[in-house]
Amino acid sequence: MILRTCSTAFFSLGIAFSAHAKLTCADVLKALSRDLVDATCFVSTDLTTNNDQTTPQNNSIPGLPPLAFTPRTDRDVISPNAPNHTPITKAVPGLQIQARFAGDPTNQARFLLRLPNDWNGRLVVAGASGTRSEFNGDFAWSDFVVQKGYAYASQNKGVLNLQLSTAADPLACRLNPDTPVFVRFFDNEAGQPFTRWTEFMIKAGQIARDGVKAAYGPPPRYTYAVGTSNGGYQVRRAIEEAPHVFDGGVDWEGTFVDPHAPNILTDLPPAVLNFPDYRASGFNTATTAARNIVAAGYPPDIASDIGAVATTLWNNNWLSFWEVTLCQWQKRLDPTYDTYVSGTGTYNYINRLSFSNVGAEVAAFQNTGDISRPLITVAGTMDSLLPIDHHARAYARKVESAGNKHGRDDDDDRDRHDKRPAYRLYEVQNGNHIENYKQLNFSKLEFIQPHAQRSFDLLVDHVERGSTLPPSQCIARGASISDTPAQSGHCASFFVP
Repeated sequence: MILRTCSTAFFSLGIAFSAHAKLTCADVLKALSRDLVDATCFVSTDLTTNNDQTTPQNNSIPGLPPLAFTPRTDRDVISPNAPNHTPITKAVPGLQIQARFAGDPTNQARFLLRLPNDWNGRLVVAGASGTRSEFNGDFAWSDFVVQKGYAYASQNKGVLNLQLSTAADPLACRLNPDTPVFVRFFDNEAGQPFTRWTEFMIKAGQIARDGVKAAYGPPPRYTYAVGTSNGGYQVRRAIEEAPHVFDGGVDWEGTFVDPHAPNILTDLPPAVLNFPDYRASGFNTATTAARNIVAAGYPPDIASDIGAVATTLWNNNWLSFWEVTLCQWQKRLDPTYDTYVSGTGTYNYINRLSFSNVGAEVAAFQNTGDISRPLITVAGTMDSLLPIDHHARAYARKVESAGNKHGRDDDDDRDRHDKRPAYRLYEVQNGNHIENYKQLNFSKLEFIQPHAQRSFDLLVDHVERGSTLPPSQCIARGASISDTPAQSGHCASFFVP
């Protein structure tokens, strides 16, 4: 159990720790020498991404193949491109530490820590989406919190990204069924079970707390978890498993993992199977193929109204996400299935439970819903990669079920009295998994990032000052999270023109 009783006077007065002795790399690296290897530390004039040094260049680690380490690309994945990502209004001087986790047999687990000079006494630990690097949250989360004085840590789930491969590689996945381009994900290789995702999220929190203490004197008074997509899954697991490390979390469209349907391995095959016929029909939404995709839980398809090349929302997912994600998860969790001979769109998870260990593999890293700290989920109704009813809403149902199983009190006003930790689901009307789609192709989509960042501020107020979180709600287009929402609970429609 990590004690949190020091320097309470400073925290309660809201005094920044700029008066502390000057931060030194030597002190931090010495304190973390048993936990980190190949560590580098530098004094930064600005920890925001206005400083070109903050996010390394792609492919900048010697000895790694191209595409294995792509931090500049990774930070664009979550947050919309400039000028719509997090506003930066000031420079944030401090220290930046980059390293690998010690003791990792794959030598792939990476760690990042940013320590602002004017520290507010708190720490934020970020998950990483997809198979992205520890710099994945630089636009969406780091820029947001370091300007407020938070120390910021991140990790890469213990795994590098991918490398180019060929169809002859048994671990290779093609980028989409229309192209012959194949890639090999590092997380499909030996020693990379998805159980590591939780392990390294928690380790990052623990190590970052030690780094904070070495830098400033006291450990952080509060530690928060944030993350998007697979990083949102990491947040959920952190809140479920490590209440001694984390005081609360914000899960932005986290991946729902459950050995019972629905899950990624049940959702993606119908989309992959039916899309070619739907496209051949001229994107006719009245066809059986289109109805099959909607029946599998997906929001409706919409046509682009901006951009040089006409496309649809489903078409974008077909070209970038659906099959390659299915292949990646299947090769990790059900490796005896012959991906491109037996078929991707015809993969049947329920049937495979009788012929492989896929059920046990998924169960090994499943969400429990048994949260031990307050948690907010923010998700978009137009998510066409992780459909909201099968992921965000499914997790909300899991939380409710876990609470009922333990006989916890459902009264929200008692969240802070060692009863049931607060859980909220804020649904963003027309929000999508890929923020950039709004400004590149579909003007009627809505950004989720402002609501995720607002959720963080609401979470902090709840944890530290006892404020009541606004109820779960549908956030209408152009609206914001409200104490008195016009529509509580779920959004009535996936898409509102």
